[in-house]
Amino acid sequence: MSVPSSYLQMFSTVSESGELRLELMEKPMPTPEANQVLVRIEATPINPSDQGVMFGWSDISASTSSGEGQNTVLTAPVSEQGMRVMKARAGQTLAVGNEGAGTVVATGSSELAKSLEGKVVAVMGGSMYAQYRCVDADTCLPLLEGQTAKDGASCFVNPLTALSMVENMKMEDHSALVHTAAASNLGQMLVRICQADGVELVNIVRKEEQVALLRDMGAKYVINTSSDNFMAELTDAIHATGATLAFDATGGGTLASNILACMEAAAARTPGAYSIYGSVKHKQVYLYGNLDTSPTVLQRAYGMAWGVGGWLLPNFLAKAGAEVASRLRTRVARELKTTFASHYTNEISLAQALDADTVRQYYAKHTGEKFLICPQK
Repeated sequence: MSVPSSYLQMFSTVSESGELRLELMEKPMPTPEANQVLVRIEATPINPSDQGVMFGWSDISASTSSGEGQNTVLTAPVSEQGMRVMKARAGQTLAVGNEGAGTVVATGSSELAKSLEGKVVAVMGGSMYAQYRCVDADTCLPLLEGQTAKDGASCFVNPLTALSMVENMKMEDHSALVHTAAASNLGQMLVRICQADGVELVNIVRKEEQVALLRDMGAKYVINTSSDNFMAELTDAIHATGATLAFDATGGGTLASNILACMEAAAARTPGAYSIYGSVKHKQVYLYGNLDTSPTVLQRAYGMAWGVGGWLLPNFLAKAGAEVASRLRTRVARELKTTFASHYTNEISLAQALDADTVRQYYAKHTGEKFLICPQK
């Protein structure tokens, strides 16, 4: 396969004057070093974590686009508050895109790099919204026979996050899980993992159609935040499962606090000595997303054995160690078309990803809608 002399890559810049600029830039084609490979990127998903870098705290509702094709540029205003939050990145031009997949078209001289020539691989190396990406061979996950770049495009962020939630549960001596925004692509993966591994899971969603979706998958505990009896139903489910660990994708509002309150209420149903400090068992909520950008509000009504903290996949994998990370990656590759299958509602080009109307569609982060960028389109 012939390789061009240059390629297009997406970059995000926040100016000192308070404007976000998202655009494609032409870059010279790199030559792989000894243990590197050059991947022709064929599919790369738009995840909420990608949008954090793409758009930051800009006002996407007021965004506009100009130009056509590879010259399309998206701009959006950034408020004074947003500029205060993003002060450290003002003036920086950042490459975007966490993960993707494609074909190895050139390699360095190492044995590992050469072994990947011509293979379809998945990569979580950052800067993936590009037509080509030069990465270390060690970071590549070769896909199995019959697996395509579209199959493997999302095989890192969501699958490894879902698997790591269960690993985290075991490491911290919990026995069951609570998960919010549970009808998402990641949430559905977690349902399948817990079913396969015999882990009790309480799923929190916000619409009746999402309840039906997960129940059709065989999920036993699905709680709707829109229900008039939400707190009572959540307490019942937590009592039935014994869940004392939750992963919250929303981040803002009172949901994390409500989960802790229900965990405490469930614990109080088990007879034991009364304590003004609440139940002894530690209750933990990890915020791993920011779907709700409002402040996280804690209405403390759950004793003293509790915690709320941030959770990030790379940090967890670093803590868990290389053996755990390798084991999880191997499972993802083996179950890529079953447990970890991803479904996309829209496939767009790099240029289309900069169109203001299209941006507003995927920025809305609707459950069940997932956009895939096909850089060769």
